[in-house]
Amino acid sequence: MSTECYPIATLPHTTKLFRDFLAMGESAAPSPIREWFGADPRGHAWMSKPAASLVPASSHRTSALADALQAQSRAFGAGPAALANIERLRAGARAVVTGQQVGLFGGPLLTLLKAATAVARAKQATAATGVEHVPIFWLATEDHDLAEIDQVALLSKSAVETLRLGAKSHVAPVGNIAIDASINALLDEASELLHYAPVSELLRECYAPRAGYAPTFASGFARLMARLFADHGLVVMDAAGREFHALGASTLRFAIEHAEELESALLARTAELEAAGYHAQVLVKPGSSLLFLVSEINGAPHREPLRRAEDGSWKVGAGSSTKSYSTAELLAILAAAPERISPNALLRPVFQDTILPTTAYIGGPAEVAYFAQSVVLYQRILGRITPILPRLTATLIEPAIGEIMAQHEVALPDAMRSTEELAQRLAARAMPIETKRRLAETGNALDQALAAAQQYLGGLDESLGRSAAVSASKMRYQMNRLRRLAATFELHKETCLRKHAESITLHLFPNAHPQERLLAGVWFVAAWEAAHGDSSGFIARLVEEAASQCPGHQVIRL
Repeated sequence: MSTECYPIATLPHTTKLFRDFLAMGESAAPSPIREWFGADPRGHAWMSKPAASLVPASSHRTSALADALQAQSRAFGAGPAALANIERLRAGARAVVTGQQVGLFGGPLLTLLKAATAVARAKQATAATGVEHVPIFWLATEDHDLAEIDQVALLSKSAVETLRLGAKSHVAPVGNIAIDASINALLDEASELLHYAPVSELLRECYAPRAGYAPTFASGFARLMARLFADHGLVVMDAAGREFHALGASTLRFAIEHAEELESALLARTAELEAAGYHAQVLVKPGSSLLFLVSEINGAPHREPLRRAEDGSWKVGAGSSTKSYSTAELLAILAAAPERISPNALLRPVFQDTILPTTAYIGGPAEVAYFAQSVVLYQRILGRITPILPRLTATLIEPAIGEIMAQHEVALPDAMRSTEELAQRLAARAMPIETKRRLAETGNALDQALAAAQQYLGGLDESLGRSAAVSASKMRYQMNRLRRLAATFELHKETCLRKHAESITLHLFPNAHPQERLLAGVWFVAAWEAAHGDSSGFIARLVEEAASQCPGHQVIRL
C-alpha cells in the first residue's frame, strides 16, 4: 500500500469548491458546502444507515433493470462476476455508481481510478451494512463532444504522443459513432507505444471491426472496461436505449412538466454559489432546459438541446430549421419513444438514480461541482440526495522514474512544475558544497545589509525608504539571477540532470497536466504487464489503494 498522501492542492488548478468539499469534515461549523453536500465525504455516514435511498424498488422495476443489464453485459463480453452482481441487483442489492465519457481506448487514467473507487466503496458498504452493494460504471454515451473522446495520449521515450482516430464530427450522441477499419492503423501505433504488451491485443479485440462485430465508441470502451475489471464484477452500463429510458421516464416527465420551477431553483443556486465565492459549473440561462431531443436527420440521430419559449412552447434547432413542440407533444414523444428525450449534465445524476438503486456516486472535481447544482433537482424530483464521494486521485510512479526521483531527492510536489524549473532545482542541489556555501553566505549577507539600509533610510524619510525598498528588490533579483546562472552552469556540466528532469515531468506532469487527466489508463496497464505479466494485479492494486481513503492526492509506486 502507498503511504504517500498529499493535500489535494498539490495538484495545480484544483478549484476552491473541490478543496472545500474534501475539507468538509475538518470543521463542524455551518457552511454552504455542508448544506449542499451533506455528510463528510470521507466519513461513513453515507453507508451507516438505510435512508430513503435504500427503500427497495418494486420487484417489477428491479427485474426489468436486471434483464436489461444482463442482455447488455453479455453483449459487452462481461465475465461471471459481473453477471452474478446483476443477479444480486435483481435480489435487492444496492449500487455504488460512477461513470465517464467513452474516450478512445478507455480514455485517461482517471477512468480506471473512478472504477477502482466504485469497486472499493461497494465492498466497504457491503461489509458495513450487511446489504449487498455492486459497482456500476455508467457510460456517458449521449454526450456530443466528439473532439474530447476521439483521442488518446500515450508516451514515447521523449514526448506525449496524442493519437486521433479522426472520426467524422456530427451532433449525434458520440457513443453511437461507428468505428471502421481505419482504426487498425491507430491500433498498430498504439501497440508500438505500448511495447506490444498484452493489453495491445485486448484493445484490438475491443475496437477492431471483424465479422459479426461492428464496434462503436461505446461498445469498444464498454468491452475494455468489462475485461479489465472482470475479476471485480464491475457492471458496465449504457443507458441510452429504450429500456433504460423507460425506467427513468418519471424524472424526464418531471423536467418537462416542472421546467419553470426547476429553472428558478437552479438560478437561485447559482446566486448562492457566487455569493459564497464559487462559480456554477453549468451556466443556467432563463429559458434553457435540462433536456435534449434526439431526432433522425438523413438517417442519422441528432441530439439537440430543448429550450423553452416565452409562450410556453419548446424549441429545438436554430434559424429556418427551428421546430416547436407543445408540452403535450413532448410528453407524447416520451411515452412512445423515451430514448428520444435525454438529460443534460445537471439532470443526468437524478435520471441515473431514478433507474438505479444508488447508495453513493463516485465523482471527480467536475462532477462534485455539478452536484452542487444538481442537488436542488434531487430534492424536488426524488425528495432525497444521493451522497457523492470523491474518486481516488493519484499519480502512478514507475520503478525507473522512482529511482531517478530518489537519486535527486525529488518528491511529488517538486515534479508539479515545468521541466526547466525542475532542472534548475536539480542543478541547485547538485552544485558543489563550497559553491552552495558561498552563494548562501553572500545572499544572507546581502539580505541583512539591505534590511538594515532600508530601516535606516526609511527612518530618515518615508519616500526615501520606499525608494530603498525598490532598489533592494532589484539587488535581490540580481542575487537570485546569480544563483540561476550557477545552476545553469551545473546543468551544462552535468547533462544528465536536464534529461532526468525531462523524464520526471514527462511521466508525472506531462504537458503541464496532472498525469491522471492526460495519460491513458492503458499506458499504465502495459507498464504493469511488462513487469508482472498480466493486468489483473494492476487493477487489484488500484482497488486496494482506493480503499485507503487518502483525503487528498495519493502517490502509488508500481
